[in-house]
Amino acid sequence: MTNISAAGAFALGNHQVNRLGYGAMQLAGPGVFGPPRDHDAAIAVLREAIASGVNHIDTSDFYGPHVTNQLIREALHPYSDDLVIVTKVGARRGDDASWIPALRPEDLVSGVTDNLRNLGVEAIDVVNLRVGGIHGPSDAPIGEQFEALVDLQRQGLVRHLGLSNVTSAQIAEARAIGEIVCVQNHYNLVHRADDALIDDLAGQGIAYVPFFPLGGFSPLQSSTLSDVAARLGATAMQVALAWLLHRAPNILLIPGTSSLGHLRENLGAAEIVLSEEVLVELDAIGKGGAE
Repeated sequence: MTNISAAGAFALGNHQVNRLGYGAMQLAGPGVFGPPRDHDAAIAVLREAIASGVNHIDTSDFYGPHVTNQLIREALHPYSDDLVIVTKVGARRGDDASWIPALRPEDLVSGVTDNLRNLGVEAIDVVNLRVGGIHGPSDAPIGEQFEALVDLQRQGLVRHLGLSNVTSAQIAEARAIGEIVCVQNHYNLVHRADDALIDDLAGQGIAYVPFFPLGGFSPLQSSTLSDVAARLGATAMQVALAWLLHRAPNILLIPGTSSLGHLRENLGAAEIVLSEEVLVELDAIGKGGAE
């Protein structure tokens, strides 16, 4: 079995988590809506992830909606003491599978309540405030929204807070109100806008969790990436994940899949060693120097 601890660990809230985690979004049906195509396979993926050493699961009650959290509860409850479940609030789903912003304080309270109920817990390890839109962060202030989550933290319903799809200014605004333990933004080998932010957060002991680590709904395409992978005897996606693990010590990965085969492939990235020469080749992709 893959040794994912080879990639090291980083603090997320009160726990040290293995840097290769699991994102549950793809367990829901097509378009992250409705039940999974194969319920038993979804349960098996969750249980194998934990058996392989994953102790950080990313989810949200608006995946499905409710579907992924209910699957996590069915597969893993009662949860082991070292498992950190991270969820996010700030949206809801329409009956037509649309994504609808839900950022009023009462929406956030309702979102946390739904997560608590469907996960079957009395307090959530980490709740991320998800803002912005499908095309990236916005410049809107988030103080009122973050205050609502801090209030839930004071009530003991949330242990730690984070942010998702945000700008540096929004991070500063939230940190003036309360502590954050992680930032979850779009970042990968090609999409490198957060380079400076990652380094700044690393210096402050705050985790950075890239979503779309493998490119998004369209996988990363790069002849350089494919060439490197062939030389290493790995897949291109494994190399893309390994590059993220090398990029900074505070990066935590949450690649998602509904397939046992892809789960094993993703976790295998923990054991890939990239030489300095290979890192230079891969870095050039995001800097426009390679294809």
